[in-house]
Amino acid sequence: MHRKPLIIVGDSAFAEIAFEYFTHDSEMQPVAFAVEASYRTRSELFGLPVVDLETITDRFPAAEHHFFVAVVYGRMNRLRTRLYHEMKAKGYSPASYISSKAFVWRNVNLGEHCFIFENNVVQPFVTIGNNVVLWSGNHIGHHSTIEDNCFVSSHVCVAGFCRIGDSSFLGVNAALGNNLTLGRDVWLSPGVSVTKDVPAGTVIKMSRPEVSPVSSLKMFGVEETES
Repeated sequence: MHRKPLIIVGDSAFAEIAFEYFTHDSEMQPVAFAVEASYRTRSELFGLPVVDLETITDRFPAAEHHFFVAVVYGRMNRLRTRLYHEMKAKGYSPASYISSKAFVWRNVNLGEHCFIFENNVVQPFVTIGNNVVLWSGNHIGHHSTIEDNCFVSSHVCVAGFCRIGDSSFLGVNAALGNNLTLGRDVWLSPGVSVTKDVPAGTVIKMSRPEVSPVSSLKMFGVEETES
């Protein structure tokens, strides 16, 4: 199989993870990492060069390379989105990764420059926009839409006929009921359950867990002398 050369933008933990998945579970072959010059602190990662993003075309011609921006949700996904558009403007082709261990139904409408980790379930008639990350273990229910530039962290459950607005973030174990709409730039903290529409720019936080004044040992009648 002829493998397509890939530039990974970034050199953080997500970039390391992207390198693993693209190398061992895709038709892409990473050949370099690219970082903006003011943030670059090393010249090599996994035996590949780490180069300045501003001058990347000097060494890796755009016509011959794909790219993926392995950046998470900083600044409400704005950083990943900016770098994605900058690489496209340079002439590079966006790459996507869909894990061989993900379930993505045949009629899902999937945009470009997406990363779908293992154990995601994406049901029929779902639409996923451009520049979307689905971390591991999510459920995206039938007829739902995730708009561009969103980040869905692990074990999120989105029921059917939902719409997630552009650049939103869904924290670990968040859950959405049927027929809900989240506006643009919504932030859901881990563990939140949403049962009604959420306006754009809203932050929803889960109540802080209370610490009981009774210790776990006392609650269960365990003597402190017991091992």
